[in-house]
Amino acid sequence: MSTPEKQERTRIRPLAGLRQAPRLVSPAAVAAGRVALDRNAGQRLGRLAAAVRDHAAQRRRPSRARMRALAVGPGGRIGWRDVPAPPSPGPYGALVRPIAAATCDLDRSLALGATMFPLPLHLGHECVAEVLTVGDQVTGVRTGQRVVVPFQISCGACRPCAEGLTGSCAAVPPISMYGFGLGGGHWGGAFSDQLAVPCADAMLVPLPAGVGPAAAASVSDTICDGYRHIAPHLPGLLARDPDADVLVIASLATRSLFSASTPLYAGLVARALGARHVFLADARPAVRGHAARLGLLPLSPPELRRQRPAALVADISATPHGLRAALAKTAPDGICSSAGTLHRTVRISTLAMYGRNVTFHIGRTHARALIPHVLDLMAASRLHPEQVITRTAPVDDAPRALREHLRSQDTKTIITAQ
Repeated sequence: MSTPEKQERTRIRPLAGLRQAPRLVSPAAVAAGRVALDRNAGQRLGRLAAAVRDHAAQRRRPSRARMRALAVGPGGRIGWRDVPAPPSPGPYGALVRPIAAATCDLDRSLALGATMFPLPLHLGHECVAEVLTVGDQVTGVRTGQRVVVPFQISCGACRPCAEGLTGSCAAVPPISMYGFGLGGGHWGGAFSDQLAVPCADAMLVPLPAGVGPAAAASVSDTICDGYRHIAPHLPGLLARDPDADVLVIASLATRSLFSASTPLYAGLVARALGARHVFLADARPAVRGHAARLGLLPLSPPELRRQRPAALVADISATPHGLRAALAKTAPDGICSSAGTLHRTVRISTLAMYGRNVTFHIGRTHARALIPHVLDLMAASRLHPEQVITRTAPVDDAPRALREHLRSQDTKTIITAQ
């Protein structure tokens, strides 16, 4: 069902065929491919070959039970696909059943063919799940337990994982994650009946008592993504100036393929951590209205141009224009944290940054390391990410609900299977 909030219903045309092909061979796609094959390339290619062999073997002589997995193909076509269930987990793995799966801000552009990730793929990488079975060496989670499943694959034992850099796990190829098909390493998607978790003790985080699965579904990715732009920087800035402004920049264009949940989560985290003045800039009236209901201070693009610089700026626009605006609005000795873009390069004024002594950070989130901190805020009733949800639907209605999400400006859709 939809919340009472009136959502914009701007229909977005999917890209398919020859209209999608240039994105798969663009300079940005080439750069992303180099990152994905930077190390453990043989492992990535081996996983693909094993998946092809397994698919062929299951067609010739099925040996495993079947399950539903929601697949999206060229042209934004979306629907259930009957596929083999994952095999029994190894000694350190687990099989889980997603009970609340959420859309990510990137899913719309991904499913509509507007990224460098090839289609078709099994969609979804944010979920809370029920543990179905665990390997004989797993001690941290048990069958029947509800857990948050990080969207990134990590082992928990390598040096990056030990240092909290779980998004850069050295045991798997770079950018290994659920819900991105071939581009993410072919790990399956969260909009499915079952999901295989290779390192259960390292990855799975038990859901605290009193925290609902739907509210926590996006802790897998976008809530942590909003948190990491704010939490590492805000306490020090507030110690220096309790009235320090926080500015979150989302879309500066009214037609955007990116949903606005991460900017809204970042604003909520800033409020939860004590910021008194949290501004959110977005060109879309519905997003500004949603921000206002959350207690944030909404800004249109013209208002942003007149806004004073802020001590902490979170660039979650995913566009070169948004990044440049974020840097321009970062106060002297301030911090700008950027989620980056899908563009290969962006021109920025490094001289101006140098003159104002701006600290700039760009990169990916290390979701698994941040999940306990986010859940602690939720369990203490200081953070309420459920206020960002705009649509919920039962799992049997997932194809219709997700088709509507992909072709609208809905912020966050949750698919539940209780």
